[in-house]
Amino acid sequence: MRKLKWLYPGMLVKRWISLSVFGIVMISMGFVIVISERSPENKALAGLIITLGIMCMIFAVKRILRSLMTVLAPREIDSTLVDKIYAKRILEKGPKIVVVGGGTGLSTLLTGLKHRTSNIAAIVTVADDGGSSGRLREEFDILPPGDIRNCLVALSDSEDLLGALFQFRFSEGKELKDHNFGNLFITALSKVTGDFARAIRESSKVLAIRGDVFPATLQKVKLVAKREDGREIIGESRVHEEKGSPIDRIGLIPGDCRATPESIKAIRAADMIILGPGSLYTSVIPNLLIKGIRDEIVRSRAIKVYICNVMTEAGETDNYSISDHVRAIIKHTSPGIVDYCIGNVMHIPPRLYEQYQLKEQYPVRLDEKDEKWFRQERITLVKAQVAGMKGFVRHDPVKLTDAAMSIFNA
Repeated sequence: MRKLKWLYPGMLVKRWISLSVFGIVMISMGFVIVISERSPENKALAGLIITLGIMCMIFAVKRILRSLMTVLAPREIDSTLVDKIYAKRILEKGPKIVVVGGGTGLSTLLTGLKHRTSNIAAIVTVADDGGSSGRLREEFDILPPGDIRNCLVALSDSEDLLGALFQFRFSEGKELKDHNFGNLFITALSKVTGDFARAIRESSKVLAIRGDVFPATLQKVKLVAKREDGREIIGESRVHEEKGSPIDRIGLIPGDCRATPESIKAIRAADMIILGPGSLYTSVIPNLLIKGIRDEIVRSRAIKVYICNVMTEAGETDNYSISDHVRAIIKHTSPGIVDYCIGNVMHIPPRLYEQYQLKEQYPVRLDEKDEKWFRQERITLVKAQVAGMKGFVRHDPVKLTDAAMSIFNA
């Protein structure tokens, strides 16, 4: 009886099934005429009948798909049907890429990567303790959702209304001011489900993301930075606020935190592992301090790429060159964790340079000493124009993705 429901009135399917049957009949008649008749005129008529039958078939199939999509995805009937089929059939055959980091840099890369493969796993730091994420972390005793939210939106197929909703930040209200709706959504969902990891999975379904997003660990960790003058700073937000002496080392409390099983599984299956872009000491390295993640990346036979920031960060990477960034990663992990390094060589316009100079930020240096060091360490330096200059200096998602995929395809 369930199959007979397709024949019920108002299903908007019967007429198109009938048209497709008519098309099959027309095509069959045309071939019969071609086989049985020798007259050129009759064969020309048969060709016309076959063509008409094919057109009926194509139109009928299109209308059947439209009827189904009207029910299954009413908001996405015309504009994204082909994109969804492309993402499902073509992008799922793409390389397995794991990206490790946090902040806006990671979400920028994901925005570009999702158009080249849907086999993406983003491993995101959970050491953030500032802004909306820090407040929710303190008040509700959960992991900070901010960086995870950015990655979810970046990988989403719903970049219009749903994406804007998740990124909406309240500007009014005593308790809501400066909170982000996406952060509140993930927080509420984690309380409903009783599981932060499940809250991320359910949020992924809502946003229909391409790939997966995993927290680096499910333990509540704090970042500890030790500066060269001996000062010890606890808290990710304070690392940016308390400037002065350069950072010597960073660590996590607790130091024996465990990686999420999903992260380990993704790294083991990866064809390519990308570190960054993102703040060196507060977004990239914290993930690598988790023993399971660090050891699996070092052991992996995947292509390992580090994407260096375009600009230095005051209080964190002052006066750093590209090689200084990679040196810091190796210092906190071990040699063999990076095979390639992508560095920006695009010139920064004077107007933007002056704006960043006021914030004590400068383009990350690249000179002959850097290139010599990379050769000695047998790390391939990829010099590319990967910066975007639309009012601020950040990586351009398309250029950055092209540079990363050129390494994979080389």
